[in-house]
Amino acid sequence: MALLPHSSQPEAPSYLKDLSLSCWNPPPGHRKLQGDFLYISVVTMEGRRFDITSCPKGFFLNRSTEDVFDPRPAQSAPVCHCFTDLLCHISPAFKKTFTTLKTRPQLPPVEVMPTPYHTLSWLGPTCASRTHKNTFSRLGMDEQAARQAPDWNEELQAARDLPQGSLEERLQRDRALIQVNSAFVRAVMQGAETVVDGFVEPVNGNPEDPAFLWGGLFMSQGAASAVFGGERGRRAAQRLELKGVQAYSDLEGLEGLHTLPTAVVDYRGVRLSAQGLAPGLEGSEQDQGTAPASRGLLYGINAGPQESPDRRRLLALLASAAKSLSLQRHVVVVQDSHKVPLFTSVDAQGLLGADGRFYILDVFRSFPADANFCPEAETESQTIAGEEERKESCEEDEEKKGCVKDGWPENYHTDSGLPKSFPHGLCRLRPELVQAFIQHKHCQFTQRVRETLDENGGFEECATACDSRATNAVRAACKDVGSVSDIIFEMRFNPNIFSPGVSFPPGESASTNLQERLLREAAAFITTHQIPAFVEYCLQSYEAPMDGASLKQALHQRGINLRYLGHVIKAISQSEHKERLRHIMRSVIGDIFIRSTRRVFNSFLQGVDVPSLSAAVSHFLCCLLVPHFTPTPVGEETKKKSRRRGRGAGASESTPWSMLTGAELWNLVCQDAAETYNISDSLGSGPNHLAEHYGLQKLSLLRQFCLKTGVQLRLRDYFLDNQSKAPIGPDDILNILPVVKHIRMPTADASKAYGAAQNSIQKGLLDQAHEQLKEAAYLFGRVCDDLHPDACYCHSLLARVAFLQGKTAEARSIQLKAVVISERVLGFDHPNTIQQYTLLGVYVFAGGETALAQKCLLRARLLTLTVHGEDHPYIATVDSCLGLVLTGEQTGQYLKNALRLNTSFFGPIDLHTALNQHLLAQWLCSKGDYRSAMTHEKEALTAFTSLFGEDHPQTRSSKEFLCTITKQAVQVERSLRQAGADCTEQTVECLTPTTDTISEQMVLVTGIRKITRSDRLQEYKQKHLERKLAAAKELGIKLPNELFASETVNVEEKGSGQETGCGKEAQDGGSPAVENSSESQQEQPVERVSVESAAVVSANGHLLEPAEQNQHEGQIDVDGRDREDSDRAAEVKIVNGESEVRGVGDKTETSAQNGVKSSTANGEMKSDATCEEMKSVEKDGEINGAGDITASPPVLKSKGTWADVVISKAINGVNGVAGDVTANGIAEE
Repeated sequence: MALLPHSSQPEAPSYLKDLSLSCWNPPPGHRKLQGDFLYISVVTMEGRRFDITSCPKGFFLNRSTEDVFDPRPAQSAPVCHCFTDLLCHISPAFKKTFTTLKTRPQLPPVEVMPTPYHTLSWLGPTCASRTHKNTFSRLGMDEQAARQAPDWNEELQAARDLPQGSLEERLQRDRALIQVNSAFVRAVMQGAETVVDGFVEPVNGNPEDPAFLWGGLFMSQGAASAVFGGERGRRAAQRLELKGVQAYSDLEGLEGLHTLPTAVVDYRGVRLSAQGLAPGLEGSEQDQGTAPASRGLLYGINAGPQESPDRRRLLALLASAAKSLSLQRHVVVVQDSHKVPLFTSVDAQGLLGADGRFYILDVFRSFPADANFCPEAETESQTIAGEEERKESCEEDEEKKGCVKDGWPENYHTDSGLPKSFPHGLCRLRPELVQAFIQHKHCQFTQRVRETLDENGGFEECATACDSRATNAVRAACKDVGSVSDIIFEMRFNPNIFSPGVSFPPGESASTNLQERLLREAAAFITTHQIPAFVEYCLQSYEAPMDGASLKQALHQRGINLRYLGHVIKAISQSEHKERLRHIMRSVIGDIFIRSTRRVFNSFLQGVDVPSLSAAVSHFLCCLLVPHFTPTPVGEETKKKSRRRGRGAGASESTPWSMLTGAELWNLVCQDAAETYNISDSLGSGPNHLAEHYGLQKLSLLRQFCLKTGVQLRLRDYFLDNQSKAPIGPDDILNILPVVKHIRMPTADASKAYGAAQNSIQKGLLDQAHEQLKEAAYLFGRVCDDLHPDACYCHSLLARVAFLQGKTAEARSIQLKAVVISERVLGFDHPNTIQQYTLLGVYVFAGGETALAQKCLLRARLLTLTVHGEDHPYIATVDSCLGLVLTGEQTGQYLKNALRLNTSFFGPIDLHTALNQHLLAQWLCSKGDYRSAMTHEKEALTAFTSLFGEDHPQTRSSKEFLCTITKQAVQVERSLRQAGADCTEQTVECLTPTTDTISEQMVLVTGIRKITRSDRLQEYKQKHLERKLAAAKELGIKLPNELFASETVNVEEKGSGQETGCGKEAQDGGSPAVENSSESQQEQPVERVSVESAAVVSANGHLLEPAEQNQHEGQIDVDGRDREDSDRAAEVKIVNGESEVRGVGDKTETSAQNGVKSSTANGEMKSDATCEEMKSVEKDGEINGAGDITASPPVLKSKGTWADVVISKAINGVNGVAGDVTANGIAEE
């Protein structure tokens, strides 16, 4: 398995056979007084053993041996200041290899610097060593634990309190935060291993909830409360606590409210929550008898009534945080009927630490409840002391069929089966869903206001009348959408609604009912809006999720919790395009299977002793992935051997874990999946069912299981269909690593620069975006040494922009760095790493490194096959590129496979399918099979016509290329007929694309630049032209007909030819480019291109310029408005291989009159125009889903484009006559 990336450096040679502390170390007292620091024992490559003494003057050889201690200096032994100098003196082999080491080139910092956070790898080399541990540790107890434990909370808060006045101060603060959090997470990993391995005693006497103190960390499993759902609820509470800490930590501009450093770690089936120790809060639980104020408790339901300046400051901070988190201030009633105002959930506590800082704890219920999974709370009333008022409230809403049912859509329960119970009681809405729902409500609010104003005389009249109509419209809209304010739109949510055991005063009944309604609407919003939107995104996306991690990211970006995976399956099954969504169904089923398996695995490991862990894990994997696997009981072989020796079997009896069978394990997994995701019979009866019905690969399942559980396997080939022998043995289990969830620290300034670059790209300011991306990359380097996912996305985008500016070498260098960052930070087989390899292949091919491009693309394909399998849309993209860079019959195989995949996923009328048809026709032309080429090009023409219309440049170019193929086929046939029996003497030349043509095609196929329609822009330009004509008619001015024709051509060629970029790599997932409105378009400047500087356009829509113009910077057309001066409009025609540029208006001239003359000869555009006479026209597009971009002309620095598929040999190959030649593949105008 060539999955792990190979090191670019040769294997390091051996320097010494052994280097260790001497058996006589440490020095005795009398030798310490004489300056001896340390005794070292060395065995050289020559086999000689030396004992070395370290002293203040340096290092020298002593006379000690393994049996005799003699610390005196050896005879003629020099004293060397440097240890390596002494080794070079005693060992010639060391001197030689050490000299070679010093002359070896150094690796770049991004390859050798440690990553801030550990990156899990499910595969490891056989000789994997524990380099992260101290080599002198004993019994798992690190000697560092004997030193004073670090104060993690003080370090984190001190970093947060650093000044932020200048850019330099903010960079230092962000870097300090990342460094502290990184060290904290590494300590959590080591602490989890130490605690679970049993080397730390609990500090409390509660066996059900043991707590541990280790290395300045407070680690606990948490109590399994029956209210929250037992073990599942305990794990959910730890995860939600981390999310709550993240939410409060991300609040900008809120200084003074602190959270403790927090992380959650899973190790060997045990989940531990780790926090730093806040000063003055350690003994708060032990001092329950004292007053809350004396314990520092200022806020919470247990704080009691108190009033102090500190409490008022804390309440002000919490009110500000609640506004940012869209939480409503509300009142709850405690046991003694005391009313407590809250800005958070009832569990949260606000404390004043001994360091004078305010802390908020227990924030695991900070987000609103998910009403889809709160059926018990739906049947309860949460308003007390109001049996009468409760009845009155229900009577008021009787027409709404129940006071607690308002908010559900009609027939919602019948259609979705919701609300329903869940294995735990801590189902909360994601913050992304809350924001999306608020945006949805805001759209409803503006629509209701507009409708009301239209009914009352119109918006302008109501706005200028200064009466109550506008105010009443706003009030009615606020009430209708559920705004907490009746004068402005403001959405707030009560986090304690649907929380069991929480009661509200009777005066809050109206507010409580409103909050219940809002939470039901938000819950229904997931199934009625967000899940269908996700399915539609997957239908249109060429970069759909490949594995569970990318699926989780795509769902979370839309606020969809993973407990809705069953509903995603239902939505896909009910879709009319479910066959096109089979790759999403495959990923969802695989993720459900792995998540259910992980929960079973966690319980399975609790009954396994440490010496049996490797055997137990390998046994579990064999039962999981090998159909009908029947294990051999542990100890059976031992019994047989013992009987042969005449002894008893001893104590090697079968353990409970060894009795697990594949059928039992599968039943447990299916039962968990049915309880959690409400799916029945979807997983079938074994792994073969998943492979046959969904196309899931066992290797992909093995990879996802290992990444989620921390299991690391030995790097080798695994044959998981072997039933006679266990395919995974104990020796294949290298390690079980802790899996940590931690807080993400911000990189504010770098992220802002990255966002500013994306905005510049949307405006078409490519040069400005390039500078901003360089600044963002520099800032990422200052903060996190580029070892951050966002830094990877930034470098990838910078490489694309540089490539589109024609800086191929720069793009290659930057993209190579992006690949290294992605491998080290995200993983060697992460889906983002696969995409980065593909882009690197494009850039290195454009630079002339064909062999390296093939290796990059083949590695991307290998990783995609491992992660998902061949049946995925991205395989079509990789195969298209491989078909372009490879030669021979392999080209046809990859192109045909790409066409098959694109046709099955996106249908025949799709841009990528049409491009594949053209590429296949192009390859067939190069093979001389013109009849088949005509068939594929006809399919491409049909698709282009349906997508863009008959007058689109892409469609016209496809027609021309089809005519070229037809003429070529006719000429070849005529030549063969004329040759007769002497046809073997005739040479038939074939159409072959040039390297530059292939590069441009790869740019389109990979999505660096895409062809798309711009219907909104076309409509605007057409209306703009009509208004100009109407105004001219009113003034009595007669505009020439050529102007209308020219403007129409501009609308069709420029608007329809806009280029947008491929899918987004950043955290927000990306969205299609949105065209600017007419108002914003009118505000943008318009670049003017005169007739004298008209651009020459090839048959495929790419700009062609002479070689000396390659360094020329093109002009940017930001909004694509029409040229307002008629004398600046120009037409470009290609007639019989010659280009004619004709100005329209009063200054109409031919290209010959202007001195601008171009022709198509030998398949290339030749122009007599100079740089001053030729101006380039930029191309609008989008990179990375960020928006529209404008590409400079020297993108690929090629004279030819897709028209170059017709080269001179092909034109002159038949009777020496060049016909009318154009080619397909227009990128756009």
